[in-house]
Amino acid sequence: MITNVPKPNEEILDSLSEFKNIFLLACGGCPVGCESGGYERIEELSSLLSENGFKITGSTLIDFLCNKVLVGSRLRDYISKLTETDAVLVISCGIGVQSTGKMIDLPALPANDTVSSQGMQGLWPSAERCAGCGTCYLAYTGGICPITTCSKSLINGMCGGQHDGKCEVEKDRDCGWYLIYNRLKSLGKLDNLKKIPKLRDYRKQDVPDYERVTTRWALEKEIRYVAPKPNSEVEKEVQK
Repeated sequence: MITNVPKPNEEILDSLSEFKNIFLLACGGCPVGCESGGYERIEELSSLLSENGFKITGSTLIDFLCNKVLVGSRLRDYISKLTETDAVLVISCGIGVQSTGKMIDLPALPANDTVSSQGMQGLWPSAERCAGCGTCYLAYTGGICPITTCSKSLINGMCGGQHDGKCEVEKDRDCGWYLIYNRLKSLGKLDNLKKIPKLRDYRKQDVPDYERVTTRWALEKEIRYVAPKPNSEVEKEVQK
């Protein structure tokens, strides 16, 4: 299980500040097991955004957002709502955010931070990876992870070794920051480069010793977050 916890409300609102119409997309896999997702989290975020002047164009829950085929096929039912949407707020680990960004021509922004699970990755064999760094940057990097795409895991831009968009570590590998720059340019969001923190807080990346009692620490740890229970009307609307 990939453990993820909700981002602070202030950070979510800041990442959405340039948008008006928001679609909420939740993963029905790991976030539900962590109690940081599911219909309860959709309702919570829907209330938060509505109270702050955003319009919710629609919402849904898909079993596993790390499965791009499933994401693409399920989102086809919401094309009419997505055409009225400025950005998609994704309730999942970093892999789900990246997979969603690959399947739609809209900004996909994270609602959660992914906590290190000592190497556990998503179950869908694709290019997207999440390092569980504890601080998700995808809202600012166009849905491309700088930690896993850049061979040096840089968060402050490309190094001096890249050449013609290729990495100096592997000559046939695309430079992660070259990809990020071009993605932001295509979205008209190059100003995002000014918002990325200059330093990483590595304390968020590791799992405390007291939580790593066994290899199944994720199933034994104390619950970090419990979302409020939904009312029946909201859940019915989400399930449509």
